[in-house]
Amino acid sequence: MVELLKAALFGVVEGITEWLPVSSTGHMILLDEFVSMHMSAMFMKMFMVVIQLGAILAVVLLYWKTIWPFRRDPGTGKISVDRDTIMLWCRVVVACLPAAVVGILADDWLDVHFRNWQVVSVMLILVGIAFIVIENRNAGKKPVTKRLRDITFREAVIVGLFQLIAAIFPGTSRSGATILGGIMIEIARPVAAQFTFILAIPVMLGASLLKIVKYGLAFSGMELAVLFTGMLVAFLVSVLVIRFIMNYIRTHDFRIFGWYRIILGLVVILYFALIRR
Repeated sequence: MVELLKAALFGVVEGITEWLPVSSTGHMILLDEFVSMHMSAMFMKMFMVVIQLGAILAVVLLYWKTIWPFRRDPGTGKISVDRDTIMLWCRVVVACLPAAVVGILADDWLDVHFRNWQVVSVMLILVGIAFIVIENRNAGKKPVTKRLRDITFREAVIVGLFQLIAAIFPGTSRSGATILGGIMIEIARPVAAQFTFILAIPVMLGASLLKIVKYGLAFSGMELAVLFTGMLVAFLVSVLVIRFIMNYIRTHDFRIFGWYRIILGLVVILYFALIRR
């Protein structure tokens, strides 16, 4: 029961930090320091990624009408394919390619060399500063791309390159990096956020499947219980957080998250360099 409660806590943290531009990795590393589960290191490495599947389901639930390309005519019953939705998925695929290639080819190497508190703390601070600088620069500017269907392939590639940075450097925040990239090229904040959330579906699904394949399917009953508890809680919390952030960014910018990231980065450095050395 204690392990399931810990898994639920990890689910809460994942559900909140996956969609806010504050780095779920940084928070999960800190949480693991204080609420360590009595599971194998190999399982925890897989758990930290696969728990994201719960968060993905929240996006699927909330954006089903946006991402499902098939439409049924209520009068005739005929099924048609929505061209705009197909083109949206084409742009999503294009944006996913850089991170997918690097993830497949260098996943283990990146885990060994970059998944540490030093990289996480530095990226927390750097991306936090970037949010503040870019939001100040863009203050008063009107966005060029105001609808999801208007995102171009060029814009999708640029957002995908920002996602690549997040895939390489833990602590960047995948949602933070892609939203930041969207704002830089004058995509409206709500549209950049929506594209980021939809972009997470193939990215997180692919990363989770890769970790499961590497771990193998020989799960114990306890491991399955811990995994599904974390995923379920991440799903429920994600539904609430996605709704919150979409309402929030209609009238607010991301500067507050930039300051939060800088403070958290300094806390990580203080804890690991001075307290836990």
